[in-house]
Amino acid sequence: MLQYSLKNLATVAIALLGIAHSAPAPLSVLLNKRGIAFDYNNNKVRGVNLGGWFVLEPWITPSLFNLGDDVVDEYTFSAKLGKDQAYSKLSDHWNTWITQADFNAIASAGLNHVRIPIGYWAVAPINGDPYVQGQLNVLDQAINWARGAGLKVLIDLHGAPGSQNGFDNSGKYGTIGWQQGDTVQKTLDAINGLASRYKGATDTVTSIQLLNEPLGSSLSLDGIKTFYDSGYKTVTQNSQDFATTIHDAFQDFQQYWNGQFTPSAGYQNVILDTHQYQIFSPSEVSRSPSDHVKAACDLGPKLASTDKWTIVGEWTGAQTDCAKWLNGYGKGARYDGTFQGSSKVGSCDGKYTGTVDALSSDDKNNIRSFVEAQLDAYEKHTGWFFWTWKTESAPEWDMQALLKGGCFRSR
Repeated sequence: MLQYSLKNLATVAIALLGIAHSAPAPLSVLLNKRGIAFDYNNNKVRGVNLGGWFVLEPWITPSLFNLGDDVVDEYTFSAKLGKDQAYSKLSDHWNTWITQADFNAIASAGLNHVRIPIGYWAVAPINGDPYVQGQLNVLDQAINWARGAGLKVLIDLHGAPGSQNGFDNSGKYGTIGWQQGDTVQKTLDAINGLASRYKGATDTVTSIQLLNEPLGSSLSLDGIKTFYDSGYKTVTQNSQDFATTIHDAFQDFQQYWNGQFTPSAGYQNVILDTHQYQIFSPSEVSRSPSDHVKAACDLGPKLASTDKWTIVGEWTGAQTDCAKWLNGYGKGARYDGTFQGSSKVGSCDGKYTGTVDALSSDDKNNIRSFVEAQLDAYEKHTGWFFWTWKTESAPEWDMQALLKGGCFRSR
């Protein structure tokens, strides 16, 4: 049974090879233990995403996006401020948004993994891009914090050159330019940079995700599969102690992906990642609380029937899209009819606030039931990562706040 408690956190010493956590040891000198350092066959992944840390999203940290209506993502944030000022603001954010205390709290809540999104620009920057660097030094420190807390790390390449989905979570909102020009090769360069940097840390970094949420409906699916093949080879050539995680590209994770990237086809230790949200279409956001629960429960048997390790790498307690700017900077919600082309389902009053305590009793009970149904379903196979650990003002999405408010608890 998971023990979701944030009280009485144990003090975790994170000396590594005799070096205190304040001066982390170079990861290249760490000794490897052969084989993946987590048993994905017999143990369940119970994890959380550290969203909004190394890849900005306006809805997670709206306080950073008070620079004008032309600043809608990390690309325009950096372009508007310029390199020096962007680095100053982002460096402060990287060093304060998630700290060692968060890793300790995550472990004390009964979790065993964190998924850490990062953009290509942190690893393999491209001349002419406005992005700034410095994230990897903080990521090195984070891996040491995870090690000290007993957590495993999945490093997720969240943004690719040109944007693989046009979402602000790719770093650049708007058009989809990935698969054009040399963007795929530059993505592989970033994957190689991550795998090379952390091949000495596979006691803690158990997997590298090749790309977050490529939008299969707008891209070549054959091209995505070719990229996955190349990315798999890139990761495993650096170390066979990594698992390689691939996203389902929003294709049916059972019907489309069964039979692909399996041992019979020459692939070992592949994890399929599917993201399960129920709020980004009119039909989904119109569901009753019981319908949300039923839809979650129905996923369990489908997950159990996949032919490879399968995680739900992103999911939420939200049954509305009311969180401020969730659908993009300055955009409204489908739920209350303020999103362009939508029809009102209900009111978002009280759902924009930053605390779970401010939610109604009905909302809290519905979130709790929805979370518990998803935990049951997603543990039918390999496990899950909740999105996300913390936000400034989106309580339905804020695991830390949901834990404290009794909405995410032992089953």
